[in-house]
Amino acid sequence: MKRILSTFALSALLVACGSSKPTVNDLATANPISTSINLSAVTDDKAPVTINPGRFTQETVTYRLPKVVQGTYSVSDFGKYIDDFKAFDYSGNEMPVVKADVNTWTIANAKELDKIEYLVNDTFDQEASGGIGGEVPFSPSGTNIEPDNYVLNLHGFIGYFDSLKDAQYTLDVTAPANFERTSALQNTNTKSSADGTQITSSYFAPRYFDITDNPMMYGKLDVEEFMVGDIKIVLSVYSPNKVHSAASMKETVFKMMEAQKAYLGDIDSTPRYDIYLYLSDGSEGSPKGFGALEHHTSTVVVLREQSSKEQLAASVIDVVAHEFFHIVTPLSVHSEDVHYFDYNDPTFSKHLWMYEGVTEYFAQHFQVYKGLVDADTYYNTINQQIQVSKNMDDAMSFTVMSENVLEEPYASNYYNVYMKGALIGMCIDILMREESDGNRSMLSLMKELSAKYGKEKPFVDDNLIAEITAMTYPSVGEFLNTHVVGGTPIDYNKFFEKVGLTIGDKRVPTSYIQNGSGFIFGANQEKGQIFFSEGVNGNSFWVEQGVLPNDVIKTVNGEALTMQNAQAMLGKMYQWKEGEAINVVLERDGKEVIIETTLTPTFTTANTLMEHENATAKQIGTRKAWLKG
Repeated sequence: MKRILSTFALSALLVACGSSKPTVNDLATANPISTSINLSAVTDDKAPVTINPGRFTQETVTYRLPKVVQGTYSVSDFGKYIDDFKAFDYSGNEMPVVKADVNTWTIANAKELDKIEYLVNDTFDQEASGGIGGEVPFSPSGTNIEPDNYVLNLHGFIGYFDSLKDAQYTLDVTAPANFERTSALQNTNTKSSADGTQITSSYFAPRYFDITDNPMMYGKLDVEEFMVGDIKIVLSVYSPNKVHSAASMKETVFKMMEAQKAYLGDIDSTPRYDIYLYLSDGSEGSPKGFGALEHHTSTVVVLREQSSKEQLAASVIDVVAHEFFHIVTPLSVHSEDVHYFDYNDPTFSKHLWMYEGVTEYFAQHFQVYKGLVDADTYYNTINQQIQVSKNMDDAMSFTVMSENVLEEPYASNYYNVYMKGALIGMCIDILMREESDGNRSMLSLMKELSAKYGKEKPFVDDNLIAEITAMTYPSVGEFLNTHVVGGTPIDYNKFFEKVGLTIGDKRVPTSYIQNGSGFIFGANQEKGQIFFSEGVNGNSFWVEQGVLPNDVIKTVNGEALTMQNAQAMLGKMYQWKEGEAINVVLERDGKEVIIETTLTPTFTTANTLMEHENATAKQIGTRKAWLKG
């Protein structure tokens, strides 16, 4: 998963990511569990679902919707979004049902159970209204039920019987005939209604894990299919106001995935990869959690529709690249906690530093390695990761945090897996290149682990550090035990020295809402005002416009800036581009100050990473191996 958090809430713009344990299938007949979703019968944004499990041989059965889904590391409680849950016997009579908890229903006299019916609310609407008690699922793991678009993360629609997670599933989805429909799940049949107004698509899943691992998108979509080497890419885009299209993004995705495939080399991939992109227009009922959630052969992505083509392309590269690299870990290299995932009472691996951290490292590193960005841009990314990570608990054991990620104080430090976790990957990469004269790397280690384990063979969680040490060098083991298992903060200068880099002050480009150390605004809660802070002195554009600290921002391009809309407004300002005309009205000492101008590039002085002018030949050689291979 990769999550993009609020621009106003953090000191930098930030970016956020299984199968089931074998059980004996002796409680029902061997026929697949038959399920259906009827999108043509949606009422009040609720979709009817029917579950026919076959005939049970025991007296009581338990049916659940997931509490947690893989890749999210947070509680979703999809049972909260189920209404009008009913069970029926073979005579069509309604049977008693006991709701044991928010996600669980038990049914007695199960030998007579014929089917279950219920209605599913979508989660996107709940984001807008504040949710049905507690946390709302992260948007890319959520569901949407609207006339023009249906985001079918199937774990929000289809549940499981405790003992039948390894049973086969069939799924029928009925929808209007004019809908586009894309699915990573195997399609087995398509049938039109007698009047031609509806189409039912039938799918097959070998087990419940495959239901949760294969999302769908239905509705008025824009779809492009193309080949990247031997991988078929299916890009499905929903842009409610038709601002962006799959065709306009095709080149960006093609170049990105072509570079990723080249970076990965001979590692096993997939014959097809689906990208489901939902673009939120910010209206009521639209999702607010920006980022993506990985699956084995697909990813669901939610981003802002109002982004420019260039901004959206940068976000897609940043977010989708992360999800695609998950084919390495945890999809190919993972622990027993991941392989035998319990959706209702999960345990978590100690190694989020690898699952999310190393994945994020690859997602950034491949861009400089394959020439998509220059070295200075990559150094700036590293520097930002260091700054953000130091705002979290830098002395927290990563293995302890990972294993207890749903609990505090660990949950609030989860985001550090994308910051410090990526830096851990960088440090190991530099160590391995130094130890091997440039011949081995973090990527080569992951390939070796993938060959040793693979998708169907999990590693033992407690043994991984020792195994990596045996496969690499004592220095790698010492690093992991000191800085990942142990809580000793990393001195990054020691690693930068190995590749001839240093940290110093440098004039660098910035956005119109930041300087070298963070945002340039403050807030007066009592007066409901947003004002420029002392930090504005570090932003060249605003200095050139004569802006002073404590200037209150009244309107931006004719729209009043308030505490209520500050996040959205400042998000728009972050996306400003050179050449745009702006009108900003300020208040200074009770007087109005108007700034009406055209945007010019803006800069700041930042303490950043740069190449040392006196680097040795060995340092330069290790740096070249690290950045270019």
